[in-house]
Formats: sequence, C-alpha cells, structure tokens
Amino acid sequence: MAAAEASVASPARAGRSLAQPMLVLAMYGLAALAWWSSASASMPSGLAGFLAGWLVMMAAMMLPTLVPVLTLYRRAARRGTVAPVPVFLAGYLLVWTAAGLPAYAAWRQFQPAMMAGRTWPALAAGAVLVVAAAYQLSPLKAACLRGCRTPLTAFTAIRGSLSNPLTAGRVGARNGLWCLGCCWALMSILVAVGVMQPWWMAGIAALIFAEKALPFGPRLSAPIAGMLAAAGVALLVHPALLMTYTT
Repeated sequence: MAAAEASVASPARAGRSLAQPMLVLAMYGLAALAWWSSASASMPSGLAGFLAGWLVMMAAMMLPTLVPVLTLYRRAARRGTVAPVPVFLAGYLLVWTAAGLPAYAAWRQFQPAMMAGRTWPALAAGAVLVVAAAYQLSPLKAACLRGCRTPLTAFTAIRGSLSNPLTAGRVGARNGLWCLGCCWALMSILVAVGVMQPWWMAGIAALIFAEKALPFGPRLSAPIAGMLAAAGVALLVHPALLMTYTT
C-alpha cells in the first residue's frame, strides 16, 4: 500500500495541475454531453430506462467534481501502479446506480400524482426540502464533504494494492459513498420535484460543485440550508407553488 500512497499527490496540487489536460477536457466534455442529453430527453419509463437516465444525470452533475481525484488516480495509472481509470469509475458509478433504485421507487409514486394535480406531492416535496436543509447542518454531511474535498484519504484508507482491480473498484466505491453521503439529500430534491427538471438540475449541480470544489465550500452549508428551508416551508404553506417551482 505504501507504493500506492506514494504514487498519489496532494488533491489541492492535483486540482490545480495542468499535467493532465486531456483528462480534464474529457470529464468536462462528457459532462457537457450528459447535460445536453438530459435537457433534450424526458425521463423514460421502466427501471432500466430510469437508471440509464439517472446515470446520465449523475454524469452531468458529478463529473466536474471528480476531476481532482481522477487526476490523482490517472497519474498513478500512467505509472502502472494502479488498475486502469475505468475500474475506479466503475466502483463510483456502482454506488450511484444502487442509489437510483430507491430514487426510482419514489419517482414511481411522485410522478403520476404530480401529473394528476394532487396536493400531497407538493407537501412531500416541501418536507424533502426541509429535511435536506436539516441534513446540510449535520455532522454526517460535514464528514462526507471533507471526504469529497480530500480524496487522498480514499486511497490511503483501503488495504491492499491498487493494482488489483477489486481494490481499485473498492476505492472508487468508497469515493462514491462519500459523494452519496454528501449529496443524497440534495439529489432527493430532484426526485421530489420531478427528475430531469433542467433548472433544478443546474441549481443543485451548482450547489454541489461549490461545496466540493471552491475554497470556501464548507462555509456554504448554512446558507444553502437556509435557502432550502425557506423553499420547503413555502411549499408546505402553499402547495400550489410546486407548479411554479417546476416550470
């Protein structure tokens, strides 16, 4: 494991380095393609279709925040000390695919009721916003955000050689779990207001990127919590606002 630890540098330097411009361009290019796909298509029906759309949405929203850790991993991969980058990404995507299963179950309940003009989805969406606001201030959120912002610990905390694909996949999954722990409440808002809502996706993606990538990101948790709480209370008091929020 010592060789693997020595093969990765500090995340701050990796994020600023231009040593891997093609990787950075590829990540942002894939994210742009995923944004275009999300904006031009509606969420398909069926579990397989939903999960495909869910992963496209994850790619659009999360790939830019993965650039620092993937830059670290790519450096090590070029030296032959770790398994290829797609193995790491597979572990990360596996976590978010699994998270899509409860999202699909919730979406199956929300979507028909929203289309039928029922009131309870708006009240539920308000409650989700309030819960997301509370989670923003929780110790678990803070711990997961630290893990996302200091991805070097994902490499050092795993026993075994990163040249082993199973170990590399576990590292990717560990990073995915930190990302999920950091972002699940924000992502649940998208399910509550209707998956593939472009403006909501853009807003949530901006919040996620700011928290993870900007130097003052952790200090944004409280203002974000206040904004979410205000929107949630407004929905609980005036459920008809859901149509305003989602158009």
